[in-house]
Amino acid sequence: MLYKLGKTHQKFDSIDPLPFGGLPLEKELEDLLAANLWDVLFEGDELMPIFQERSWQPEADIYALNKQGDLVIFELKRDNAGGGAVHQALRYCEKAAHFGYGKLQEMFQTYNEGKALDLREEHRAGFDLEHPLERAAFNTKQHLIVVGSAGDAALIRNLDYWKSKGLSLSFIPYRVYNIGGEYYFEFFSLPYDHHSNPGSAKGVIFDTNLSYDEESIWYMCEKGRVAAFGGQKAIVHSLRKNDTVFLCHKNQGIIAAGKVATAKVAEDSDADALYHTLEWLTSKPTRGVPYKFMPVWQVKEVLDRDFYWARTIKRPHLSMDESTKLLAALVEIIGPKMPPP
Repeated sequence: MLYKLGKTHQKFDSIDPLPFGGLPLEKELEDLLAANLWDVLFEGDELMPIFQERSWQPEADIYALNKQGDLVIFELKRDNAGGGAVHQALRYCEKAAHFGYGKLQEMFQTYNEGKALDLREEHRAGFDLEHPLERAAFNTKQHLIVVGSAGDAALIRNLDYWKSKGLSLSFIPYRVYNIGGEYYFEFFSLPYDHHSNPGSAKGVIFDTNLSYDEESIWYMCEKGRVAAFGGQKAIVHSLRKNDTVFLCHKNQGIIAAGKVATAKVAEDSDADALYHTLEWLTSKPTRGVPYKFMPVWQVKEVLDRDFYWARTIKRPHLSMDESTKLLAALVEIIGPKMPPP
């Protein structure tokens, strides 16, 4: 719930709950959640979506995997979630409990439009595991999550009953608020809704998109931008003005760093990209000229930590102290920002 604070004589003295609603379409909620399970909604406990329901098929709204290979099943309600939502989720869970690895692989390829992707390898890379999980390790447990803008007494009663029987079942409320003509999305992620404060400046290791477009590095370096493309472009919205961005090129490491100079995300429709303008903090690669970089092993050594390297934005984020430390080490390797000619 979101409350408006009332103030009298420079002191907060009242709280008034604001009215909320849901999204116009349940499919809109489904697509929004599926697109943001990785990098936004479950910070520190990310989920890897592997399938979304198809029209007129008896399927759950979203199927995802956690780091342990457990299957997480989402049942979504655009508005109020009643007790029937639990029964519906249980039916999907009963069926999904019998999915073997081959079935999960098939679902994953369908979700990725038939691309020849290997689920074990994508899961290993996504969660930065040393080795892929064995096939038998996938879907040994199931977790059910019901999402709705509100829950009634029947929902709570059914949740409490099945949880008392040892079933992993949760309810997550989401809410949409219209404040001053702008829309705001509220979501309470499991298990503790842990998120870094988006209002605080942070450091971000950001992928140059080499796996999909070898020209993306030059798009960013030559235009002075941090950008994402196609189906991943919305991730740029998680960057804020004054964040420090470390551009990371696959099979090399960090090639340059800059500070986000713009408050609002811009769009380049020709490149199918969203971007922020960067103020360079280091030298940057020049097309056709050999350049230096900080390899991944050295990033780990400098910060004494590791990251989910397969993501567009490598998690977790860096504190500003960590950013300063990494930037200083990076400048020693690749050099400071070059003065304009």
